[in-house]
Amino acid sequence: MKDWNDMRLTPVFSEGQLDCYELTGGKRLNRYYIVSHPDTTRLMASPEVVGYEVYSCLLPSTARMMRYFKEEGQITSANILSILRGALNYPLEESCYREKIRVHDISFLSSERVFHNDEIAGLEIKYSKLAMVPDSTLLIGDILATGDTLVNCLRHVTDHYRRHGARLRNIIFFTIGGTRGIEIMERLTQEFRRFWPDFEGFIGVYYDGIFTNYEDKGLTGVQVADVDFYWKGGIVAPAFRRRILEAVYPLYEKCTIYDGGARRYEISDHIREVEDYWVDMRERADCIDFMALTEDKLGYALPISFEDWLEVNHYGDLPEAEMRILYDTEQRFLIRVREEGLNVKKLADKRLAEFGAALAQYKL
Repeated sequence: MKDWNDMRLTPVFSEGQLDCYELTGGKRLNRYYIVSHPDTTRLMASPEVVGYEVYSCLLPSTARMMRYFKEEGQITSANILSILRGALNYPLEESCYREKIRVHDISFLSSERVFHNDEIAGLEIKYSKLAMVPDSTLLIGDILATGDTLVNCLRHVTDHYRRHGARLRNIIFFTIGGTRGIEIMERLTQEFRRFWPDFEGFIGVYYDGIFTNYEDKGLTGVQVADVDFYWKGGIVAPAFRRRILEAVYPLYEKCTIYDGGARRYEISDHIREVEDYWVDMRERADCIDFMALTEDKLGYALPISFEDWLEVNHYGDLPEAEMRILYDTEQRFLIRVREEGLNVKKLADKRLAEFGAALAQYKL
């Protein structure tokens, strides 16, 4: 986005352990929120979290935001769109049930890659069971990286509604996702308003941050372009940042979150992905400057002043005293990295041992 640098995190509410922020500043058609809760930060910081726990970690934040949107009058009648299979990680139906929001129906779509000569040639809707709820709020939950799947599915849904002379009121999208999602939702809002002038737009809810995708193999040489998320150029919630810094190693993981589908449904595949990453990192250890890697993961060059740190992290609207404490935490993190002589090989050995021990029960 052209005015991304003008965006700021602005507090909306803090309740118990959950913090909610809205993205303000710049010119946007839609509303975007970041929510942070200890359960979501644990999920994103710990590849050891697998199976049903992936779903349950998202439940407190999702239910609370459903209540907020209900109180704000953003949800009246609801229809859930489940984009298989990633959507099954997101507790939309249970959250609506807890907050007494009636779900009139649930639609299902499966958008799968089409290959030609071993190259991805596009996407195709393989399975479709659509329910039409006129003038409703469409609820979606999915990981959003390139956004191709979301665009493909939403055009399929809106075509279905238009054929039946119906429209959607708005769309609320819950995601572990990146900055491209905002560009896509802005573009789709413009597109939908050409045939639905009263379409209210999207409300995007990001868990713990709006991340960015690696555009290539990254400084490590092992990242996956357009798939792996990291902080640089994005906006992460302060509580998430604090959790990562206190734990140290999650900053250097393959990405903010590993593939959600495998992590819940094909746990052995997820284990292999995590272990393969750290094996590759260990093999390339001599080629990776650890402090350069640290700067890359934090998203800025070191050293950095408090004022510049606020600006690069989009924290200018947050309480200065609290942000000063977080900045000092980050400086202590850097001191700890240097004092412990942390390097890629040492970190890889540590993570392989920890991960193998924690998830040995899932290995086949």
